[in-house]
Amino acid sequence: MLRPAPLPSDVESLQRLVREQQAQLLSRDVLIEQLKLQLARLKKMKFGRSSEQLDAQIAQLEFSLEELEANAAATAPLKTPASELATKPARKPLPDHLRREPQVHQPSTGSCNCPECGGKLRALGEDSSEVLEYVPEHWKVIKHVRPKYSCSACQKIVQANAPSRPIERSYAGPGLLAHILVSKYCDHLPYYRQSQIYARDGVELDRSTLADWGGAASALLDPLLQGLEDYVMAAQKLHADDTPIPVLAPGTGKTKSGRLWAYLRDDRPAGSTDPPAVLFRYSPDRKGERPREHLKHFRGILQADAYGGFNGLYDREHEPLIEAACWAHVRRKYFEIYDSTASPIAFEALERIGALYKIEDEIRGKLADERTAVRQGRAAPLLKELYDWLRATVRKVSKKSAIASAIGYTLSLWMALTRYADDGSIEIDNNPVERELRAVALGRKNYLFAGSDAGGERAAAFYSLIGTAKLCGLDPEAYLRHVLVHIAEHPINRIEELLPWNVVLAARAAPSLAA
Repeated sequence: MLRPAPLPSDVESLQRLVREQQAQLLSRDVLIEQLKLQLARLKKMKFGRSSEQLDAQIAQLEFSLEELEANAAATAPLKTPASELATKPARKPLPDHLRREPQVHQPSTGSCNCPECGGKLRALGEDSSEVLEYVPEHWKVIKHVRPKYSCSACQKIVQANAPSRPIERSYAGPGLLAHILVSKYCDHLPYYRQSQIYARDGVELDRSTLADWGGAASALLDPLLQGLEDYVMAAQKLHADDTPIPVLAPGTGKTKSGRLWAYLRDDRPAGSTDPPAVLFRYSPDRKGERPREHLKHFRGILQADAYGGFNGLYDREHEPLIEAACWAHVRRKYFEIYDSTASPIAFEALERIGALYKIEDEIRGKLADERTAVRQGRAAPLLKELYDWLRATVRKVSKKSAIASAIGYTLSLWMALTRYADDGSIEIDNNPVERELRAVALGRKNYLFAGSDAGGERAAAFYSLIGTAKLCGLDPEAYLRHVLVHIAEHPINRIEELLPWNVVLAARAAPSLAA
């Protein structure tokens, strides 16, 4: 650590030094605020979009902020003046579910006699404060012992059956497997980095070993994934979206762009008590035949963006799907125009769309019939006014302008955009499924899949189970541990008992599974 330079001895030099340091502190604070503003703008630009360049900028800004704020904390005075304490917001209490470890600090002179007069001390009360501490995770080896017994009369040997293991002839326990899988697909740690972390604890687990365990666990969980797919496709309404993922192209050493599709069943905003669930599917490309294959057994309303590959589902011969579009995508187009040009037309469009969202904030969680009644009474007139204004405005602007393109996009989807006003089960936008895809966006920054399309399919399986567990309020690691303990010997015709929402019900008697 560098030693501080000696302070000047004269008052004038000291005053000049103080003024210089105050200027440096002010400059640092201004820089922090500027970086926070820039970060907020980048996150708005990134909302709903997939941009590796923006991801990198955001990560770099967050790192810069961490360093600046850490420096600020390092140079802060050891004791905070009382005047500053009064202005700080109240601190949240530490979580109740954490185990408390009391440490009693007795007076250095003892708790029996007064250090002043030697009189006997009596208990008066106590002062207490709490400190949050972290205890590193620990490893353990479970040694399964099966005693053998021999009958003295008939010589029969009696011994318990060997306990089943999630992966045959593997020493990986269910808790370890769950931790490895959640670390990769939820916490975004690729296998090689996990291997390095475990090595620091003196546990040597090669990356190839972890990858083998991940593949074996995927095969073990396949029946459960089929049950999840059946449940999702039985919905009356689905949200759908997709995102690119990098996959190693075989034999080239280069990457190609695969695709991960997300199909979300979640009707809780419309007052439904049906459990939410998300299904991810992988494909090596973005051809329209991919979603058509994924959704061939689905019947109902599909809420998605305007991707042309979905169009074949809305006009298929047998039971075509009902299209519901996304107002968030529309709003984003006007925001981008306003953000870059300060267009008053774009601003007015944002204001009008914002009024629709205010209504949704008030009725979120209400039953579908109630939502329909409110939308018919309040949103429908606003939609009619917005439609008339868009039709009139588009005639006044250049046909080649960005605002004309945004208006054209809005009007071309008008029937699908306004369908939500007539059906309370439909959402105003497709944001619920976009939130599910954020985990994929974080993961693809940290690792490639297993070097093949099979790796993408495994990722889709684990994202499905982990995402659904989180939607159902479960800790995904505790959920996977529970499943891996039981699935090997669980009857295949009762596999639905291991789906996340059924484990949620059982968790009332086993709180350790709850999130």
